[in-house]
Amino acid sequence: MLDAFGRTITYVRVSVTDRCDFRCVYCMAEDMTFLPKADLLSLEELDRLCAVFVDLGVRKIRLTGGEPLVRRNVVWLIRQLGRHVRSGALDELTLTTNGSQLARFVSELVDAGVRRLNVSVDTLDPERFRAVTRWGRLDKVMEGIAAAKAGGLAIKINTVALKGFNEDEFDRLIAWCGAEGFDLTLIETMPLGEIDADRTDQYLPLSLVRARLAERWTLEDIPYRTGGPARYVRVAETGGRLGFITPLTHNFCESCNRVRVTCTGTMYMCLGQEDAVDLRAPLRASEGNELVREAILEGIARKPKGHDFVIDRRRRRPAVRRHMSVTGG
Repeated sequence: MLDAFGRTITYVRVSVTDRCDFRCVYCMAEDMTFLPKADLLSLEELDRLCAVFVDLGVRKIRLTGGEPLVRRNVVWLIRQLGRHVRSGALDELTLTTNGSQLARFVSELVDAGVRRLNVSVDTLDPERFRAVTRWGRLDKVMEGIAAAKAGGLAIKINTVALKGFNEDEFDRLIAWCGAEGFDLTLIETMPLGEIDADRTDQYLPLSLVRARLAERWTLEDIPYRTGGPARYVRVAETGGRLGFITPLTHNFCESCNRVRVTCTGTMYMCLGQEDAVDLRAPLRASEGNELVREAILEGIARKPKGHDFVIDRRRRRPAVRRHMSVTGG
């Protein structure tokens, strides 16, 4: 699949639910209204839709949420998608998770063909963790991470950089990830969805963070890529990889190879744009897949050159009204 700018689309992020057992302060309001369950694609429909993407040339699927592991029977879907890995049609099947349910599911994920996870950890301080997630427990997440490591899964830690909250912890996170053999990616807060705070107070430019880190660590640019938007360096002192996802200070649109599909079957060609394609209607209109294929390809042809993220104190509203949990993280 080629878009109008010559980019090959080989990566799809699929949200299996907008629900989450955390309420992270930069992601959603505490009193969230989630989608009616009847609006969600069934697991069988998600499996079928993913198969169409694989047939069209997608080589990597990431399951997201919300928190994907709170979706009932989601392991069935993961096992089904694992057939594409076993056949060689798919290079990688991965998950992004908050880690809260991880300890329960590690063996099943490994058996299904998952080899790598992204786990969100914004702080290593238990009290701060409770504050930023509102409902989360750091010890439970750490238990899940330990189980995943013991199960042989490669782990990347995702940390949202929040001004005045965790900017004094980046050195500790680098050291911890280096000691454990985890990659670490720092992420700028993204202006998606209304929350209970002003994101201008949260925004911390990673250009500034990298300059500060370079005063303590030796950061060596490397060509490593995972198919996602992170730009990586190697930390010479630990040997670990450190990524930066910078949608605001340095967008990554020129190399974008991905689209996102929501749990309701809406395909967004760009995280930072509202244009979307309904895949649920053609999916349900016929037992065959031709209508779905046509809808996907029509959407790919409309994929924009880049996003319009902006943090603006004058606007005091998100650049995109939908929440990240709806789009899929």
